[in-house]
Amino acid sequence: MERALKIRKPAWARRLRSGLLAENLTVTLCAAGLMGLLGALATVVFREVLSWAQLLLGGGEIPHGMVSLARGLDPWQRFLMPAVGGAIAGVVLQSATRWLPRRGAADYMEAISIGRGVIGFRQTVARSLSSIFSIGSGASIGREGPMVQLAAMCSSLTGRYLVLPPRHLRLLVACGATAGITAAYNAPIAGAIFISEIVYGVISSATLVPLAVASVVGNIVTRQVLHYDAVFHMPHFEFVSGWEVFNYLGLGVIAGLAAPQFLRFLDVSRAAFRRLPFPLWGRMAAGGLVVGALSVLNPAVWGNGYSVVNSMLHTQWAWQAVAAILLLKTLATAASVGSGALGGVFTPTLFVGAALGALYGTALHGVFPAGSLSAESSYAIVGMGALLAATTHAPLMSVLMIFEMTLSYEVMLPLMLACMTGFVIAQRIRPESVYAKSLARNRIASYAVAKHRGGDKYE
Repeated sequence: MERALKIRKPAWARRLRSGLLAENLTVTLCAAGLMGLLGALATVVFREVLSWAQLLLGGGEIPHGMVSLARGLDPWQRFLMPAVGGAIAGVVLQSATRWLPRRGAADYMEAISIGRGVIGFRQTVARSLSSIFSIGSGASIGREGPMVQLAAMCSSLTGRYLVLPPRHLRLLVACGATAGITAAYNAPIAGAIFISEIVYGVISSATLVPLAVASVVGNIVTRQVLHYDAVFHMPHFEFVSGWEVFNYLGLGVIAGLAAPQFLRFLDVSRAAFRRLPFPLWGRMAAGGLVVGALSVLNPAVWGNGYSVVNSMLHTQWAWQAVAAILLLKTLATAASVGSGALGGVFTPTLFVGAALGALYGTALHGVFPAGSLSAESSYAIVGMGALLAATTHAPLMSVLMIFEMTLSYEVMLPLMLACMTGFVIAQRIRPESVYAKSLARNRIASYAVAKHRGGDKYE
């Protein structure tokens, strides 16, 4: 750091650094806005590169999502492509682990919560490239993970250029990550609450205010400037009767019981793939083969499931079809995550929640008289939030996420009840959230690296 301080910085950098160190609120909020801009642009770069990859795989035709791409391929191509993409992604990741020295935290959550705010550039780029090969070839994971990581890395590089101490650097990284989440889901309030509630573990004005500024700027860039559309096109939410709230209470109970089993299934898959006598690229290829075999049965298992969820929300599905895609998608997600493919489980969780809610709503419609209940899509919407709250242990973020997607005040009452119920039940069954074990693994890995180098720089 001392050598970096000796390098003559431009006047604007010196003023920005001095204002941040003095904790000048105006300077801090301006820096947060800058991180929001950089974070949004980083997610745009990832989206465009992924779109180019899908364009190449589609033979020059622009596919409307991974499911559309899969349906345009022959069965043998659907079977082999995820395996080939997984193998290439594994080679990239394995080479990066072997040849690129690790600098700082492995992911943004570690950098913010237990690290020093340092995220390595080369490692992040290599991991993002691996994600593009995995996601672009059909892996059943979300793209939000690498998008947020890239956004956080841009903030980390900026803070390191300004030679900020760890506390201030972590705040900039948090602002970048917030912008990445907002850009991924077009949910500015939920994006700020996500970092506060899940990563920081506490909601305070000292962090929430700059996070909110970064979120607003990131959302303006992606929606107003770049004209990116919302992730899900939510139908109008129906709430027929106040008594129906007890039905949504039941949905919260189901989500609270299902979430720990879903997370446990992902853990079992990770353990099973680790026991395979293959290198990393071989395990990721094996996971791709599983996804490819499932896609031969149903191409809808490819990708993050955006188009399938939108179809569930706007069209009438037979319960057999919903149950089948729920089972196949869960297996595909477990294979992708378990094999080591880098991506997010946030979006697959929304998929599973929507399918559970749709099945629950269909069952209720088979029992109660016609016209006395909300549409199945309404239960699918609440199911998304309930399972998200049960897996992340962040009920407030989940409520706000679904509310921002629907822009309907009527959804709040059943959504709050279902999310809180699912959270309480899931936490009693499984105290760790979907992110808690990841942070624990990162902490152990960080301490191991520090010990190997002769000191614990993360304390």
